[in-house]
Amino acid sequence: MAQSTLPTQLPFATVTSAKTNTADDAAATSDDDSDTSAQFSDAKTSQGLRDMLIGLAMELRHVRYVRGGRDPSTGFDCSGFVRYVFERAIGLQLPSNSASQYLVGKIIHRDDMKPGDLVFFRTAGGRHGKGRISHVAIYIGEGRFIHSPRRGESVRVDNLSDSYWAKRFAGARRPEAMAQIDAGTHNG
Repeated sequence: MAQSTLPTQLPFATVTSAKTNTADDAAATSDDDSDTSAQFSDAKTSQGLRDMLIGLAMELRHVRYVRGGRDPSTGFDCSGFVRYVFERAIGLQLPSNSASQYLVGKIIHRDDMKPGDLVFFRTAGGRHGKGRISHVAIYIGEGRFIHSPRRGESVRVDNLSDSYWAKRFAGARRPEAMAQIDAGTHNG
């Protein structure tokens, strides 16, 4: 079964540093303040990582689609784009194709999606979303996602409510490492 890998390098070293500083500061205060500080730090860290993901993804708009593409200098396919963004922005290695990426992490209800979650579509092997998982994108909030759509096009932002995507939406996942960060249970 496919898995995402939580790195021990930056920016998670920064996460550890931030938690240590928060813990040191909290040691000078009461236990109640310590719990509040740690929760705030985790929320701040989670939001910072999500911001880095979305920021890098947005910088890559207009990079052309290339089947099997995994680098901005040559172009991206959908899974190559997602994999590149996660690895470069936060050091998280994802599987190499959309079907394998769909097996990674925690299933997220559409109403609970956060920026940085992966959204999946059934664009091949059937009509109107009945086929296999064949497309992945990064959710950026407010019903929008960024992806490398298809040959002849470039990385762009689309909306989940657009009829083409709405009919083919298969679900959302939060890679395990991101879910651990959100829960404050990572090994930083």
